[in-house]
Amino acid sequence: MALTIYDISQKAGVSTATVSRVLNGSGNVSPSTQKKVMDIIEKYDYIPNAFARGMGLRSLKTIGILCADSSDLFTAKAIYLLEQELQANGYESLLCCTGYNPGVRKNYLNLILSKKVDSIILVGSNFIAPTGLENEYINEAASHVPIMLLNASYGYPNVYSTLCDDRASMYEAASAMIRSGISDLIYLYNSGSYSGLKKLRGFQTAMEENNLPHSPENVFFYDGNPDSIEDIADFVRQIADSGVTFHGILAADDALAVGGVKYAQRKGLRIPEDFSVIGYNNSILTTCCTPELTSVDNCLETMTHQLIQTLLNVLAGKEMPKKVVFSGKLIERGTTHF
Repeated sequence: MALTIYDISQKAGVSTATVSRVLNGSGNVSPSTQKKVMDIIEKYDYIPNAFARGMGLRSLKTIGILCADSSDLFTAKAIYLLEQELQANGYESLLCCTGYNPGVRKNYLNLILSKKVDSIILVGSNFIAPTGLENEYINEAASHVPIMLLNASYGYPNVYSTLCDDRASMYEAASAMIRSGISDLIYLYNSGSYSGLKKLRGFQTAMEENNLPHSPENVFFYDGNPDSIEDIADFVRQIADSGVTFHGILAADDALAVGGVKYAQRKGLRIPEDFSVIGYNNSILTTCCTPELTSVDNCLETMTHQLIQTLLNVLAGKEMPKKVVFSGKLIERGTTHF
């Protein structure tokens, strides 16, 4: 296997950021440290490959951003916030929307690397797979540039995670609904990603602690069109028609929750007197329905700001935490009564 900057950092006893600065000729490296790194490079005949920066080239001040689907409300806002922060700090960005196919993701990641970017930001937890082999392409990329994860967690050298504690946030939302007197509630989700599974576990834990059934009796996966509120409302109606009784919905996404609101309105149920709904992400949809939607604010603006600050410090050669976790906040509006 070819030598990577991670290998060089280990052999020289310095950080990968320091190796990158030596390779880029960006300065801020002591002569003794620079000699140590260059000695390793010469000893092992290291030559940067097509995905690494050439010897002596300075930073292009460009950051790659990868997402699965830029039409998703959470992702679209995240990209906007990230690009604004990058521009304010003198960086340009290259955006690729990869979809959900692992092979396509790998190809796009390699494409971005070939542009000699300073770092890559992966937006959303869909990029992290449950097995190490499936994440090998991320490991390879991290051997060349810092990889920043937004709302995902992955432990590997030169990978930095900034995320919301989705499990604890959903746990608090479910607990609040149970305390309000609603025990027959259902959970709707549409993603088995790292974040999606953490939210599900938060709901299940709250139900377990209150000795309430939590799955599979009242957990439902929606695999239809995420942009069709009508289809989501029909999906909830089908759940009710199957014999499941419920007076509350917790949803892993605001769009799913709004579909639940539309279902209740079709049934002539009063919200929140007869029926309660909580969404997640605190998106623009929360104020676009009547009544306005109670939702968990996952601190997206705070997360994106922290991610960029971490990135800038890593590029400056500073040691930074590998993981920063924020707590979500339940924002009560008209679909609940606590």
